[in-house]
Amino acid sequence: MKKRWLFLAVLLVLIVPLASAGGGRDRGAASNLIVVITPGHDNPFFKTAADFADARAKALGYDTRVYVHNDDANLQSQYFDLAIADKALAIVCDNAGADATIAAVQKAKDAGIPTFLIDREINATGVAVSQIVANNYQGVQLVAEYFVRQMGERGDYVELVGRDTDTNAHVRSQSYDDLISQYPNMRRVARQTANWDQAEAFRVMQSMLQANPGIRGVISGNDTMAMGAMAALKAAGRGEVIVVGFDGSNDVRDSILAGDIKATGLQQIARIAELAVEQADRYIKSGSTGQPEKQLIDCVLINTDNANRLNDFSLR
Repeated sequence: MKKRWLFLAVLLVLIVPLASAGGGRDRGAASNLIVVITPGHDNPFFKTAADFADARAKALGYDTRVYVHNDDANLQSQYFDLAIADKALAIVCDNAGADATIAAVQKAKDAGIPTFLIDREINATGVAVSQIVANNYQGVQLVAEYFVRQMGERGDYVELVGRDTDTNAHVRSQSYDDLISQYPNMRRVARQTANWDQAEAFRVMQSMLQANPGIRGVISGNDTMAMGAMAALKAAGRGEVIVVGFDGSNDVRDSILAGDIKATGLQQIARIAELAVEQADRYIKSGSTGQPEKQLIDCVLINTDNANRLNDFSLR
């Protein structure tokens, strides 16, 4: 009799782990983890995205891990591997490249882990569950219209462009061009990338100004580059040059209120990050977000009329 009970006890020890390793929701039953992966937090836009996603996930009762890929697709892939090894319930990611990220998201999907992309799209559908991004084209159109009015519909200007591997950089540049090119007396005399970076934008702006001393305006693909451009212009005694950015950062808010940078387009990244987590929560619990994969969130023009209401990429 004792031998029989001992056999049953051993059998139970063997069966229970096998049952918990099954498919479906039980696969991650031992995990309560949502992983957040973004570019570097030295850019306040990405730090806000990470902070709001992290806070919303914790408020919904999840554990979190936050990783920074610094626009390195290989490092990003390693973080996806960690999320898979940790049996994460979901990944929220502001990705490191529209093409380079596809394989990592597919790898997570194959492991049963859904990915919710924010801010930047990838060049594939049906791999991520959600791709929630600001309506960059619509937002830049608002900024471009304001820029043209500030320029009096005439004059030479230059453009600072974001990272070439980022879809947003191309969308924003195209949107600027589509609107400004309608004005025959507006002339773009230089266009160069500064890779979303403030220090690089400072250096690029210095070179642009030396080559084009008569410019009256600067359009920038993001706020960080706009801040670098404004600093270079002021250092050269050209603080009157009309500069516009795009993102809606606190730094540019303060610059607008100080009378320097003229406008920016607010990407509501705080809300976008929260939406991604909320949709992840819904998907984890029901298997559906109830939303289409591609989702566009409209942007808001920020100038002296409403800059005092802007804080942490949200209008108060």
